[in-house]
Amino acid sequence: MFELDYTLRTVALGAAVLGLSSGSLGAFAVLRGQSLLGDAISHAALPGVALAFLLTASKAPLVLVVGAGLAGWVGTLCVSLVVTRSRIPYDAALGIVLSVFFGLGMVLLTYIQAQPDASQAGLDTFLFGQAAALVGRDVVTMAGLGALAVVLMAVFWKEFKLLLFDPDFAASQGFPVRLIDVGLTTLLVVAIVIGLQTVGVVLMSALIVAPAAAARQWTDRLVGVVVLAGVFGALSGATGALLSGATARLPTGPTIVLCATSLVMGSLAFAPRRGIVAAWLRGRRNRRVLRVAGTLEDLYTLALTHADPLYPHPAATLRTMTARPEAVDPTLERLRAQGLVEPQGDAWGLTAQGLGEARRLARDRSPEVHSGPLP
Repeated sequence: MFELDYTLRTVALGAAVLGLSSGSLGAFAVLRGQSLLGDAISHAALPGVALAFLLTASKAPLVLVVGAGLAGWVGTLCVSLVVTRSRIPYDAALGIVLSVFFGLGMVLLTYIQAQPDASQAGLDTFLFGQAAALVGRDVVTMAGLGALAVVLMAVFWKEFKLLLFDPDFAASQGFPVRLIDVGLTTLLVVAIVIGLQTVGVVLMSALIVAPAAAARQWTDRLVGVVVLAGVFGALSGATGALLSGATARLPTGPTIVLCATSLVMGSLAFAPRRGIVAAWLRGRRNRRVLRVAGTLEDLYTLALTHADPLYPHPAATLRTMTARPEAVDPTLERLRAQGLVEPQGDAWGLTAQGLGEARRLARDRSPEVHSGPLP
């Protein structure tokens, strides 16, 4: 059992704060079909970190975050300009901005690393993150900016919801759609840049997309997706940080991302409405219901050829009337347990209850044909 010392508590708290803000705001990006925007913003933020250091010679968290935020915001504006002023599609514009800004950031970082003084040490951790280097003031900065972004999201909830579901209707009602879009993107930039030191520009997009993707499997309500995404993000961050602290040579950033991915896989498998297991169980139950109804209707069809509607027929005859003859005997046993059929020697016949159920099925299947009283 590992001890929750100061460093581990600081890292876990910082990762949880990061996951909470990035997960809740990332839900809007995922639901708007802009999942890759987080990837582009995180990569576009790298030259901002380098330029902030070159201009101020400071590695204070707030200075670097501001630089990263400005660069990420400029990156999103570049994407918008490329899309609106050219015929280049949205995904290609994201790829262009991502690669250009990331390349510029790498050039600036290489230049900084080549300087003779040692003040630049640690800037390269923004590439892949170094959560273990978090200290109290880093967490305070992350918590302050993250809380500001979440509060603003709550304040402008109605506007963001309109932008998400029906921007044309919002424009017709006089809402400044373009300004709301810029505001939501700015909050997403804030949520991304505060996590660069923890998980790095390469992996940060996973904390934007993964919690929201997992939450979407559990609910169809926007507020539910946003809240669950925040909870999943915080859980991924804290769990990844604790696992990394408990295991030697286990990097924190990638571990956080793997925890978030595990939540996505678990949600895809076990979510009650959209999960793979739930879909398999529903399919199995539906097939069983169809087999029961089919066998009951086959018995009813055979009974119509006789004066007595309860006239029994061999199971072998029923097997010739279905594509899955091996399922006839188990289905008859299931019908007998429900009191709808009864064995009569080697044959099976409808009970009075079964006859009524078969007539109901026939009426439901072809109401226009059986508009009159059934035999």
